[in-house]
Amino acid sequence: MNIGYIGFGQMGSAIAQGLSDYCGEVRSGAVAQYAWAPHADKLRARAEETGVRACESAHELAERCEMIVLACKPYQVEQALNDLELGGKALVSIVNTWGFADFKRLLGDGVRVQCIMPNTPVKVGRGTVLLAEENDLTGCERELLKTLLASVSTVVELPEAKIPAASAISGCGPAFLYMVVEALGDAGVKNGLGRRAAYELAAGTLIGAGEMVLRDPKAHPGALKDAVCSPGGTTIRGVAALEAAGMRSAFIRAVDATLTKD
Repeated sequence: MNIGYIGFGQMGSAIAQGLSDYCGEVRSGAVAQYAWAPHADKLRARAEETGVRACESAHELAERCEMIVLACKPYQVEQALNDLELGGKALVSIVNTWGFADFKRLLGDGVRVQCIMPNTPVKVGRGTVLLAEENDLTGCERELLKTLLASVSTVVELPEAKIPAASAISGCGPAFLYMVVEALGDAGVKNGLGRRAAYELAAGTLIGAGEMVLRDPKAHPGALKDAVCSPGGTTIRGVAALEAAGMRSAFIRAVDATLTKD
């Protein structure tokens, strides 16, 4: 099985990098990765960085690959699909405004479709990928796709209608959490720490706290927070300051904003 990427920007190259580094099927050569994008110089540079083979044309990519990952911008979708010969192939889309029904209307039954929504931490093997329940891949294709994605992410299967809300957390969430790391880093610098050390402390703490939530499905985040807060202690004073600043409502508004169309 060969996988081809149409468009090779940040998200497509993040998936490819993660698979190259962490996926046994790719590392062994059982699955090869190819890519094509209109800007040849950028394509070649990113392909070299990620261990992906650059194609000279969309036609070459379609000839080489059985599964095509559509990783272009929404406005580029129709042109990209017009450039490809997709008959009998599997199409995996990471284009967030196109759903299963949209592709089927455009492509008919000759192309099998699966929509997913990854996030950028797939690049380091710690991503989250939302997998739409609606699809018409063969059983073997879907199992292979899930195996590949599971090597670089937690795979969460959802009805397509719920993916926008889920993506507001997993897809946009890294940007929000980078802001948390940056803010804690600034606070550390303000109080005398070196910036790199402050960032490492903040990021490492974020990873550890997340693992505490994941390891025990019965553990409520509020209970974990309470366990750190001693009566009259330093942590509860910090929690009170965050509450006074509207931290919870700020995050809720941020998620709501991603789901609001202008």
